Amino acid sequence: MPSGYVLGISAFYHDSAACLLSGETIVAAAQEERFTRVKGDERFPRHAARYCLAEAGIPASELDAVVFYEKPLLKFERLLETYLDIAPWGFDSFRRAGPLWMKERLHVERAIRSGLEGYKGKLLYTEHHESHAASAYYPSPFDEATILTIDGVGEWATATIGVGRGAELELLEEMRFPDSLGLLYSAFTYHAGFRVNSGEYKLMGLAPFGQPRYVDRIYSNLLKLSDDGSFTLDQRFFDYRGGLRMTNRNFDRLFDGPPRPPEGPLSQREMDLACSVQVVCEEIVLRMARHAHRLTGIDKLCMAGGVALNAVANGRLAREGPFSEIWVQPAAGDAGGALGAAYVACHKYFGHPRSPKAGRDSMQAALLGPEFDADEIRRALDGANAHYEEVTNGTPEERAAEMIADGKVVGWFQGRMEFGPRALGARSILADARDPGMQSRLNQKIKFREGFRPFAPSVLSERAADFFEVKGELPYMTFVVPVAPSRRRHAEPSGTVGLSRVNEVRSEIPAVTHLDYSARVQTVSRQQNPEFHKVISSFADRTGCPVIVNTSFNVRGEPIVCNPADAFACFARTAIDALVIGPFLVERATQTEAALAGAAPKTLSLD
Repeated sequence: MPSGYVLGISAFYHDSAACLLSGETIVAAAQEERFTRVKGDERFPRHAARYCLAEAGIPASELDAVVFYEKPLLKFERLLETYLDIAPWGFDSFRRAGPLWMKERLHVERAIRSGLEGYKGKLLYTEHHESHAASAYYPSPFDEATILTIDGVGEWATATIGVGRGAELELLEEMRFPDSLGLLYSAFTYHAGFRVNSGEYKLMGLAPFGQPRYVDRIYSNLLKLSDDGSFTLDQRFFDYRGGLRMTNRNFDRLFDGPPRPPEGPLSQREMDLACSVQVVCEEIVLRMARHAHRLTGIDKLCMAGGVALNAVANGRLAREGPFSEIWVQPAAGDAGGALGAAYVACHKYFGHPRSPKAGRDSMQAALLGPEFDADEIRRALDGANAHYEEVTNGTPEERAAEMIADGKVVGWFQGRMEFGPRALGARSILADARDPGMQSRLNQKIKFREGFRPFAPSVLSERAADFFEVKGELPYMTFVVPVAPSRRRHAEPSGTVGLSRVNEVRSEIPAVTHLDYSARVQTVSRQQNPEFHKVISSFADRTGCPVIVNTSFNVRGEPIVCNPADAFACFARTAIDALVIGPFLVERATQTEAALAGAAPKTLSLD
């Protein structure tokens, strides 16, 4: 490779992104939504690509290649074959989808060359699940690994099993559309009244409130499951092949009624549906993983694809599956496809050797996005008429820890932005995990989201085993694990059911302990994120507790904040008590009403 720069692109469906590699080193990666402020933005990632190039200090003309994360013509073939197979049913869906394909999805080359301001170099294409597999294996710490990818659908594939050895990656088996675990889970997400492609997290979080009373109906009616995890879905119950809904009236009759209206009250039925499909999802993932292990004989596993973000299934796989180690790509969804596409070009097209780091992945703690220096932050705060102070009495980390220990909610904005759906200590809202009222406070007054939604704990790596049943490091919030029995508190039966149980105190750290005594843990090491580690260490020095609440710095319906102006706007429009941003401290009590009222969200124009 002459200069070694490869730009990976994912776009046009949801969560578009760009990633730049120099050799096998990740220079930068970001999702377009963070710049445009449009959640899940599917448009060509013009701003994300510009950021990546700027981070390297190169123009697009110095790229050796641009790689798109899937093959549009192959995907269009699947669309046409599906519509022809079900015609004339599905015409309305085809009528809506057709213009999108004619406008941009079949003209990826034109979009890339236009979006990169006339780029004239090499364009390459990978297959969707090859991109997922590459994103899972190449940055992992393993010399060789079994690879499992599971999502909704790419071109035709919905799940694949592969193997990685050195710089070689090979896909061995695949499941094909319309049989899809991702689409099955999304169908239940839709029926429970949540938005497909973003509400699956909600369904997973709702599951512990329910009972698995629909599991037998799912197995008896919806799918025929084999021992190897493959299955066929009975399409008489679904509408996603050519309709405008995920489910149909047959599904309604089978599961006791139509879909819950969005924002409507949650009933026990939705809780039971969530619990039931989660049980089925976990069983399918376990069977797929066991079959993959038998097929490859390699006891280290790498995972990607949207279903790999089901941290509950991942946790069960780690406890009950055949693998000694599991590594999940933190940007496992379509955004991570940009990273995987770049890796495919690097290793398979250009033949770059692979040098995994012993015991350490290559994701740089997923801190791959933009960062801002003190002058840039100061200008943004001045522009917002914010009142702030530069921290001189102690460090920003110590001040943040002090306020958290005092019961305050702190916005934390430091260093490079995270790549992927999780805030990992760079664009985070932090709080005291010991406070039994904190979950409700954060959901209602800060995140403006459903009250049942759980929060994740960040814990010092060196003390994680004192509070959670963990082995090794879990830096990316991709596994749900049990809270240590010694930390649990079993409340007396109150007679309450359903969502009313959300405020039960179940452990010493109730704000991050879910109904089933589980938690989606992030372990924080001094090596990977020294600033965030210092916050938690300082909190532990004050309280004796090495665990804090860590949730993404955003409100419902908006992307995680990217720049200082985004951070102040989110702070101003919520009940966050303080914002620690770079070397500065912004406290709510010192702000003028005009400054708080003037902080409106901004959406960028792509023109």
